[in-house]
Amino acid sequence: MTTLRTLTLGLLMMLSVTAGGVEAGQKDPRLPVLFDRLGHVAGLSPLEAEGLQSTIWRTWMQSDDPTVQSLMTRGVAAMSQELYSAALAVFDEMVTVAPDFAEGWNKRATVNFLMGDFPASVVDIRRTLELEPRHWGALAGLGQIYMMLDEPEAALKPLRRALEVNPFLDGVRMMINDAEAAAKKGRI
Repeated sequence: MTTLRTLTLGLLMMLSVTAGGVEAGQKDPRLPVLFDRLGHVAGLSPLEAEGLQSTIWRTWMQSDDPTVQSLMTRGVAAMSQELYSAALAVFDEMVTVAPDFAEGWNKRATVNFLMGDFPASVVDIRRTLELEPRHWGALAGLGQIYMMLDEPEAALKPLRRALEVNPFLDGVRMMINDAEAAAKKGRI
């Protein structure tokens, strides 16, 4: 049974990388199957879960529009070099060119977060979640911002939702414990 599961997962991952003519990003029709599989914790090994998470991230970052894909590549490269102002300019352009592409908003939210502009990051996270409510990265980021703003009770809802979507987020599980402890301490 495990071998069949591993082969099925491998096939899904291969299809996610090689299939042509499929709409990419958060509207990709393969995502429901991937999320459904990710939600079956008892049936997944850590390696399988890691593969599913990677496939979902790659799918979110893909666009069928060559302009948007080029902007994604340039923006991520600028982020990795810590050229945050340059990355922000690229992601500003991306959300203008492709306002319905969730990962553009998420990347801009990340850059705003790294630049310390939490209000702008929250606005972009909310837009990401309107477009892709299952975006565990955006949910975890929102929880992290609330924790940094010393609002642990507000952090709990997005953190719990992130863990519900992706039960393999050990870091989020720890943030939930911290938020619960901080919220309890604040009520005493």
